Formats: sequence, C-alpha cells, structure tokens
Amino acid sequence: MTGAERRRSVMWGKIRAVRCEDIKEWCVRRLPILEWVPIYDWKENLVPDAVSGMMLAIQQVTQGLAFAALSSVHPVFGLYGSFFPVIIYAIFGMGRHVATGTFALTSLISANAVERLVPYAGSNFTANNNSGILGLSEFEMQRIGVAAAVSFLGGIIQVVMFTLQLGHATFLLTEPVISAMTTGAATHVVTSQVKYLLGLKMPYISGPLGFFQIYAYIFENIRSVQLEALLLSLLSIVVLVLVKELNEKFQRNIKIVLPIDLILIIATSIACCYADMEYVYGLDVVGHIPQGLPPPKLPPMNILPEVVTEAFGVALVGYVASLALAQSSAKRFKYAVDDNQELLAHGLSNVIPSFFFCIPSAAAMGRTALLYSTGARTQVACLISCAIVLVVIYTVGAMLYWLPMCVLASIIVVGLKGMLMQFRDLKKYWNVDKIDWSIWVTTYMFTICFAANVGLLYGVVCTIVIVIFRFPRAKTLNLKNMKEVEYKYKAEDNCESLKQVKIVSVSNPLVFLNARKFHADLMKIIQKDSTSSQAWEDVNKCEQNTLLCSFSNGSCHGESLQQCQGERCVLILDCSGLNFFDYTGVSMLLQIYMDCKNRHIEVLLACCKASLIKALQYGGNLESENSIFFESVSSAIDASQIPRKYSKFSEQSEV
Repeated sequence: MTGAERRRSVMWGKIRAVRCEDIKEWCVRRLPILEWVPIYDWKENLVPDAVSGMMLAIQQVTQGLAFAALSSVHPVFGLYGSFFPVIIYAIFGMGRHVATGTFALTSLISANAVERLVPYAGSNFTANNNSGILGLSEFEMQRIGVAAAVSFLGGIIQVVMFTLQLGHATFLLTEPVISAMTTGAATHVVTSQVKYLLGLKMPYISGPLGFFQIYAYIFENIRSVQLEALLLSLLSIVVLVLVKELNEKFQRNIKIVLPIDLILIIATSIACCYADMEYVYGLDVVGHIPQGLPPPKLPPMNILPEVVTEAFGVALVGYVASLALAQSSAKRFKYAVDDNQELLAHGLSNVIPSFFFCIPSAAAMGRTALLYSTGARTQVACLISCAIVLVVIYTVGAMLYWLPMCVLASIIVVGLKGMLMQFRDLKKYWNVDKIDWSIWVTTYMFTICFAANVGLLYGVVCTIVIVIFRFPRAKTLNLKNMKEVEYKYKAEDNCESLKQVKIVSVSNPLVFLNARKFHADLMKIIQKDSTSSQAWEDVNKCEQNTLLCSFSNGSCHGESLQQCQGERCVLILDCSGLNFFDYTGVSMLLQIYMDCKNRHIEVLLACCKASLIKALQYGGNLESENSIFFESVSSAIDASQIPRKYSKFSEQSEV
C-alpha cells in the first residue's frame, strides 16, 4: 500500500468513525442558539427580555443613524447595520447580554477607507440625485460599497483567525492595553464629530498626527463656526447627560429608562421641520431615508486590496472590544464564553451583513450596559429589538428627513461617555502597578497619534517585552519547607466535623500570561470538593502553566480527608514566592477570593509583600470581618481559631 493510499484509508476510517452524537455536539458547539432555545423559560424570561428588547431597539436606531454618519455613509445604512448583524450574532454568539450592531470605533476605521477611496465631491446626505439603488445617489452607493468591502474583508479575517484557533491568544490583550486603546479610539471619534457640533465645513483629515491637524484647522477657522449648530449641540449634550445620569441613578427602582435619545431625535426633527432650519440657518440634516430592506449584493471585490489595512483594524479592534464585553457579562452572570467561538460569531456578523450594505459591526458598551440595567436574560432581547428596528426601516425612516446632523453628533459624543471615563483607571493602575500605568499612557498616546490598531499592536508588543525583561529578574527558584496542617474538632453535640486547611504555594510571578491558568487550577480543586463525597482530593502538584513552561513552578500540596456534613474549608495562599505581579494578576486574585467566598470557602493570604497588600486593598472590596492578610502560614493557621487536635508537618523541597 502506497503512502497516498494509506493516508486515504486513514481518512476514510476517521469519517466512518464519526457518530451522530459527534455531529450533534459539534452543531451545538458552533451554533449556541441550539443549546439555549430548547430550554428557554418563556414564562420567566420573556417579559424582561421583551422590555429590554424595546429599550435596546431605541438605542439601536439612534446609534445606527449616528454611527453610519460617523462611517461617512448615508444614515440609512446604520439601520441595516442594527438589524442583520444582531440576528447573526444571536445564532452564533455565546454572550447572552452582548448587544452587537454598529460600533463607533469600527465606523471610524471604515471611514478612513471611505474618505480615501470615495472623497467628498460636493454631494451630501440631502442630495436628490436618485440614480442609484434605494433611491440614493451613485456617490452614496459608492461610499457604502467601500464600507461593505471593509466589513466583508474584516469578517473574513476574523473567520480565518477562528480557523487558526487564534482566539485563545487573547490572554496577550491585558486590561490596561484594551482600556487605553478604546479610550484613545473614543477620543478620535469625539474629534471627528467636532465639525458637526460646530457646524464647520472642513475636509476629511486622517493619517499620522491627524488628530492634532484637525484641531489646528478648527482653531484657524474658528470664525466660521455656525452659532445655531453650536447652540443646538450644547443643548442636546446637556439634556442627554442630565437625563442619562438620572436614569442611572434611579435604574434600581425602575427597569424602564426614559428613551431620551429617541425623544431628542423626534423633538429636534419636528423643530427643524417647522422652523425650516435647513434653509434658514443652513443646518445639515439627514435627508431622504429610503424605506424597506435592500436586495443582497456582493461587495465590490476589486477594492479589497486597497482596504486591507482598515479591514485588519476592524477585525482586531472590533473583536477585542466585543470580547471584553462578552467576558465581562459572562463573569457577571456566571456562564462561560469561548474566545474562539466569539471570533466566528463576529466574523460571520461582518461577512453576511456586508451583502446587505452594512457597515462593520461589533458589540457596544452602552447597549450592553442597557441590557444589564433592564434585566435582559438572553439574546431573545436582541431578536425582539431586531423586529422593532425592522418596523422602523419600513415605516418610520422617512420621518427622519429633518434630523440635524449636529444632534446625531451629540448622541455619538454622549454615547462614548463610558469609554472616555476610563481615564479614571489611571489612578487605579498607578496604585496597583506603575508599569501597567505607563503601558496605559503610552498605548493611549500611540492610539491618538496614529490609529487604534497601531495603538493595540504597540500595547501588546510593549507588554510582552516588559514581561520578558521582568521574568529573568524574578527569583523563581525557592527552596523552602512546606507545612501541611489538618485540624479536627468536635462540636458540643459530639457530632464530629472536620475543618481542613489547604495550603497553596505561589512561587512564581502572577501576570497576564499565567493568571487564567492559575485561576482554573484552583477552581478545579474547589469543584472537585463540591462534586465528590470526599473533601478536597489529594493534589500532589498543580502547575500554573504559562506561555513559557520554564515559568511554571507553582504547586499545591495537601492530603485528602473524609468530609462530613457541616465542614468548612480554608484555603491559604502562601505568597512568599510571588515576586511580582501586574494588574491582571491582582484582578485574578480578587476574583478567586470572591469565587471562594460564594462557595463558603475562607481564603487567607500569607507572606504577602506590602505592595501586594496595597494593590489588593485598592483593587477590590475585600469584605471580611477578620483580616485575610498574615505574616506567615502558621499565623494564618492559628487565625482559623479551631482547637488543635493534631498537626502533621511534612518537610518538602520545592523548586
């Protein structure tokens, strides 16, 4: 048998070995909707999902119009971008509280390609040249063609990353890097809207240091500011901020928030119509919005080589921002999210909608926070919002002709408040790890001076280089004696109970490279206790795997004990070997503390350096009547206040 025949035989053998159960499991894994729809509790979840869906639809419509304008295309394409990607993500996505759709950062990136390939040529949103599809001008159709091409290629890149299993490399994206990149990108978005807020006619400016060139142009032409647009913008921003603050303040008492975005759009559209502001004051308005959904059309393939840079930016920035929201919601509501599956979900959410003239999509912080506050349970809320958006597309869209562009710009700026408020993280990073603080500042500056994808790349490279230089300086070889102590005590009713003390030695740095694995190892030990008839099973060695195996020298030591009803467990983390840490490592320790607290497991930290204690106290709310920090392992053991029945000491060398 030749080599080719042998390989063919092996392949057919694998195909014949596939069972129906394997196919079903694969389908459920790749189509998460098949997992949660059959068990959906209509009686308990439908009402909160319906309420959340209605509130989300209002925000989808307003942000869709605004972010389409930000992407330099006609606002109607933002409505399409609030419909098609949401359906695709509901089928393939795992984030139950993630609201995908149009996104400010991806819209800004795609605008670079639109303005470069189809520059402004005297046309605007109110042009009446209805020579193209949907009754729009050929100029507008060329622009959306470029944006759809960016979305298509960006989605293809995300699908390829999914195929290569690159979703699991997201541990390289630390919180300071993501925070700095999104804050810098939000600053770019605000800057791009200043011309609408001031009513200025100015050319599109982008490229390196374009941020500063925009403000230089504005100050040079400050006398050209349109007073009516400026006053309307200021009034809109003040109203939006005040009402949104009141909504946040009273959201615990009322689930339905005041849809101030929608109210503002309706009010200003009516006022602009009756006052004829477009012609009397020269205000830019949205103009004609066609009704109905467009027929599918392949994005222009001939321009794909020219939008590669923007497509990579959309793929990386959109995925990073969306994944951060998915992981946050999963952590908050206690479910799991597969990083790689999210790549597939967002990739298809960009590829398929690009055939329907959609701009690049991603999850947005404001919409996701809205689902939190209104009590959404599943993606049914997003599907309900799609139904309402569809009604708007077919019936209400034409009424938005008189909507002023400065009002849309105000909605964009106020909607980015959450991202801009991440400046407050600087104080947190300074108190926890000054190196993370410096990474945040430099990543933000790179994002401001160049672009979001450049800032993201710099932040990742900078983080890796710093860790490589810090690890060799750490004392990762420790020779120490480890004490394992077991306590027994008897209650007054002579019912024998058992309290076990487990000691975990952390003898290597805890940073973003190994933080997730460290958490997973500890949770495996704890979960074994909750599902077994025995108390914590014997774990002779529990390695903290990192990207470089030479860093993996943490270990867990203990002996199994018989568990009886009423047992309480204590986990002592010996941090004497924790030479250095970053913000991600501190966050993981705080998460371990809260997870163990929810499982009624007492966590004590021994031999902590002063910097670690300060970082933990500043980084989280350690609610405990007794101190959890101790100078030594023995003092932590004594603090358990259990009468010592017997103790067992075993000396063991650890490297």
